[in-house]
Amino acid sequence: MWIFIVKRTGLMTLTALCLTFLVFFLTNLQPNLEKLAKTQGNMRMSDTQVEQWLEDRGYNQPLLVRYGEWLGVAQGFVFTKDNGKTVGRCVKPGADTIPNYCGVLQADMGWSSVFKDDVSSIVSKRLGLTGWLMLFVMLVMVPMALIIGVLAGMREGSRTDRSLSTFAIITTATPEYVSGVIFVVIFASSAVGLRWFKGSSASAMDEITIANFSLPVMTMAFYGMGYIARMTRASMAEVMTAQYIRTARLKGVSFRNIVLKHALRNALIAPFTVIMLQIPWLLTGVVIVETLFNYKGFGWLLVQAASNNDIDLLLACSMVAVFVVLITQLISDIGYVFLNPRIRIN
Repeated sequence: MWIFIVKRTGLMTLTALCLTFLVFFLTNLQPNLEKLAKTQGNMRMSDTQVEQWLEDRGYNQPLLVRYGEWLGVAQGFVFTKDNGKTVGRCVKPGADTIPNYCGVLQADMGWSSVFKDDVSSIVSKRLGLTGWLMLFVMLVMVPMALIIGVLAGMREGSRTDRSLSTFAIITTATPEYVSGVIFVVIFASSAVGLRWFKGSSASAMDEITIANFSLPVMTMAFYGMGYIARMTRASMAEVMTAQYIRTARLKGVSFRNIVLKHALRNALIAPFTVIMLQIPWLLTGVVIVETLFNYKGFGWLLVQAASNNDIDLLLACSMVAVFVVLITQLISDIGYVFLNPRIRIN
């Protein structure tokens, strides 16, 4: 098992380096750098001034050198202007000393040109807010999806199966921006009259209550549960037709015991992988929901970084997303080995 984990970790590291380099390459294309220079400098800058601005800040260095600076394996670029002012990657406002290395390996994600703050603190704060949203969505989505899938798959082809399967398809086919608006109209608008959830989701950033947090949780859980339910239903239906289930029925074992003691564990092997894959989707898929409900978490931050051309912040968000995807994939592989007795690691 440990050999398997080490091999997977090495493969994950290589994958992370490739993906982060790809994002670094795309965010540092010349047109994007020119836009960055004019945004932070002056929109009326000439081409010569833009080139000088990029040269003074090290953006004209070879791509691999700047990627090494971002990782923290190469010394950060430092330049002293004619007026004596020092600028560079490792130069932070208000800092007394300038370190030689300032990258990911030094837990330094850079400086946000939009929020005027350290990228690490910005990302950690917004990631924490989205973490609470993801937690509550998982607590609502996973149990409901498993119940729907198991009930539908227990008696394949029955009226219950058809009804629950139709509901699962409807949830999957309804985008978050559609279900979110519908939920707002039904549960928070005076147009219908229910007004169960009157609190603003923006206030949930300070204090989470049922009133201000239910709508975004419902919106994401409604969209995500359909896929898990359908996978659970397919897995449960397949298990219920297995030979050992038929043998148990012929021996007179009650249907309840067949489901709980024999079918349920094997039926949950495939949905486990699907559930783990929902975590990366929740992290990056919250963009629409957080924008819709004005909840300023990680998804909202990703939009701000991309729209304002904040390169360091965008790179940090991308790195976090890549890391979460790879970690959840590793956990999924390890969990699949433990859940499936037919798989053995030598």
